[in-house]
Amino acid sequence: MGLSTSTKTFAERVEDSKKDEFARKAVAKAQDAQWDKRETAREELGNWQEWRDIAESIRQHTLTHLPHYLEEFSDNVAKRGGHVFFAQTAEEAKNYVRDVIVEKNAKNVVKSKSMVTTEVDIDPMLVELGDIDVLETDLAEFILQVADWDEPSHIVFPALHKNRDQIRDIFAAKLGYDGDNDPKNLARCARDTMRKLFLKSEVGITGCNFAIADTGQINLSTNEGNADLTISIPKTQIVLMGMERIVPSIKEAEILDNMLARSAVGQKLTTYVTFAGQKAEDESDGPEDFHVVIVDNGRSNAIGTAFESVLQCIRCGACLNVCPVYRQIGGHAYGSIYPGPIGSVLSPVLGGYEDYGDLPYASTLCGACTDTCPVKIPLHELLIEHRKVMEDDLKMHHDGAFVNFEMQTVGQGTGHKWMFNAALNLGHTGMAMLPKNKEVTVEGSLFENGAIKKAPALAKGWTDVRDLPVAPKHKDQFRQWYKKHQAEKGEK
Repeated sequence: MGLSTSTKTFAERVEDSKKDEFARKAVAKAQDAQWDKRETAREELGNWQEWRDIAESIRQHTLTHLPHYLEEFSDNVAKRGGHVFFAQTAEEAKNYVRDVIVEKNAKNVVKSKSMVTTEVDIDPMLVELGDIDVLETDLAEFILQVADWDEPSHIVFPALHKNRDQIRDIFAAKLGYDGDNDPKNLARCARDTMRKLFLKSEVGITGCNFAIADTGQINLSTNEGNADLTISIPKTQIVLMGMERIVPSIKEAEILDNMLARSAVGQKLTTYVTFAGQKAEDESDGPEDFHVVIVDNGRSNAIGTAFESVLQCIRCGACLNVCPVYRQIGGHAYGSIYPGPIGSVLSPVLGGYEDYGDLPYASTLCGACTDTCPVKIPLHELLIEHRKVMEDDLKMHHDGAFVNFEMQTVGQGTGHKWMFNAALNLGHTGMAMLPKNKEVTVEGSLFENGAIKKAPALAKGWTDVRDLPVAPKHKDQFRQWYKKHQAEKGEK
């Protein structure tokens, strides 16, 4: 899978997503539910905006001094007996993981939820090795694995697009499940399957919410406890982390864990907040062989640029849960494992504009994502910045001639009084062709009952899915009302 989740064009992915009514309703329901939980959790903390300022300062400070903290972290991991490998590319990260597993002659590998392992394509690599049992231990990721490695649709809730009936059918076909669609029973089926592999696992692979520079430990926040089992049972642990996922000390990690839990799932803290590393001599469990793979894979592209602040992200998914575009098209339409506003900013940085240049335009620029971000990433401004780069520097979408002509025409029309007044007077007649009184369709003729069914070129995207209210008649427009109102005031 890697960073990309589809070979289809953005337009094709959107069309597919529009047809999936269940997924669209599931996203809307999740957004509404998460709004209540998230805002309640933030209000309970108190002084939320001040906490955002603190979280932003922690992330910005770390990015400013990133080489120092990465070196400090690496040195402290080594002091504890562990190993650190800096992977510039996804291929280097995969090769290192492969070499460790081959060296250990491991046959049973368990994984906890990790965006980076998906980004660098660890799962397909493990499958290709052959004769290895690979298990995704996060419940949602496990569902996607059993469903023939289906694509995730959300950063925090990757199986959001699946309902209980679909999951039951998947478990019945692949796991021999013969129960009902009760989520508790489905979870028991998954747990029974997982436990067997947990107990004989030889290598555990996890992500990393935050790496602690001054202790050489990693910090994981989960609600299921599967990551703790992934760390504590196998003798060998491999951690993959984006190079920006680091903090100076546990003090900063505790603050960001708090912000993460309240923004991601509307909780004060997740059920399990774990700090782990190489097994100490006086510990009864934990990895005897501890490896950390620090992944760049395009992140350096943002350092020192207008997009550097995107690396502040703590992967809470709050921006997805307020985005009106994500609400309508869901996660699969983005074609990246990072969907929503954060994905629309991050994916072009990591994967380039040729593959992800459509995503910065998948936004209304309403700014809701920026307002909700717990670490204050100016997401809508970065989306505009991407558009500037593509339009002004790369000339990717068009050369600007049409926009220039359009703006000149508008300038001419609004710059002459008689032309402007004529446009106002004809506005009702022109606008009367746009509103529709029936379900939108793009079949048949251009007009239906006097309304435009399918506009040409750039306007097509609007008329396909949008409608307008009937414009007021000339005598009822604001300017006419205002003149009449002023005249009446003068008479008094």
